[in-house]
Amino acid sequence: MERRVAITGLGVITPLGCSVEAFWDGLISARSGVRNIARFQPSLFDVHIGGECLDFEPTRFIDARLIKRLDRFAQFALAAAKQAVAQCGLAPGAIDPTRGGVILGTGIGGLQEIEDQHLRLLEKGPTKVSAFTIPKLMANAAAGIVSITFDFQGPSAIVSTACASAGSAMGEAWHAIRRGELDVVITGGAEAACTPLGIGAFAAMKALSTRNDEPARASRPFDKDRDGFVLSEGAGLLVFEEFEHARKRGAPILAEVIGFGATSDASDIVQPEPEGRGAARAMRVALQAASLGPEGIDYINAHGTSTPLGDVAETKAIKSVFGAAARKVAISSTKSQIGHLLGASGGVEAVATIEAMRHNTLPPTINLENPDPECDLDYVPNTARDAQVRVAMSNSFGFGGHNTCLIFKKP
Repeated sequence: MERRVAITGLGVITPLGCSVEAFWDGLISARSGVRNIARFQPSLFDVHIGGECLDFEPTRFIDARLIKRLDRFAQFALAAAKQAVAQCGLAPGAIDPTRGGVILGTGIGGLQEIEDQHLRLLEKGPTKVSAFTIPKLMANAAAGIVSITFDFQGPSAIVSTACASAGSAMGEAWHAIRRGELDVVITGGAEAACTPLGIGAFAAMKALSTRNDEPARASRPFDKDRDGFVLSEGAGLLVFEEFEHARKRGAPILAEVIGFGATSDASDIVQPEPEGRGAARAMRVALQAASLGPEGIDYINAHGTSTPLGDVAETKAIKSVFGAAARKVAISSTKSQIGHLLGASGGVEAVATIEAMRHNTLPPTINLENPDPECDLDYVPNTARDAQVRVAMSNSFGFGGHNTCLIFKKP
């Protein structure tokens, strides 16, 4: 018999704040974390805005000596992991370390370190390249430092499926616990691509919003006037735990993971399949795993990136799966407030979804002022809404045609 999977801890680093409480308060207050870029001078770029974690102070979470050995994305991961583990009450020695795992997602990894050391190479020569370059830039550094910190000796891995990375990682964590391979998994995702190369490369693709004069209004999922996503950074990590294991040790059971689906569009390396067929299949697989029909879902945290093609494809996918129930289910995109955290987005959005269930409050889709006629569902426009949320779905889709869907239930 496959085992049940509880969620016992949450942690986030986001443009709206560096705790779950600050993040949630920002969401339900309909605030935006998108601002003019502050960490480098963006005047030469077409895009001047981003979702930077300007409140992040690594020394709050990490020893100063270790900070120097970690790229920003791994710092985010470790800081969020410490929050999640603190909430779940998992003291050192509380579990068999070989039964604890770390499965995280990142789409890019240590981009800042790559840029810094390449510049150093060009300006000062190869002998001045840092000895920490490879350990800092490697994508698996985030999972490695989390497993080292908490002495989790089971499988430790990074999953990289672009913007679906955290969703894919959480799905693998769910499977590992259900199969009996692990009892506790720290999972989710981290990303720190708000760098000159990150902004420049996505801008060159014409993927980013250029609403530079109105940063807070730039991310506008499902709105007719959307012109691309806002690149952001941060982390969302969760503690997944076998249900009885959590219950026996008196852990706070915040939610239960009851379904997961993953598919590929097999269509285009960047653009979503126009009808959302792959996304729809992921939702159907997740519903089947959860033994639910569409009418059993109270809320969908949409991928909703604010791109012209993506928002329409996701809307079509929801209509395909939900049928008549599509007009009744509440949907929102928290990317309207924090931008797109790439490989970390699924982890942060899972936290938002679980908080929506815990508080019976739906975060809004802000900046939805002129609805796209092709996006004609209930996207909880502009203002948070009180609602009973017993079961919720969270979607993540990525370049390469990767689609994931997770379903959460109140305990």
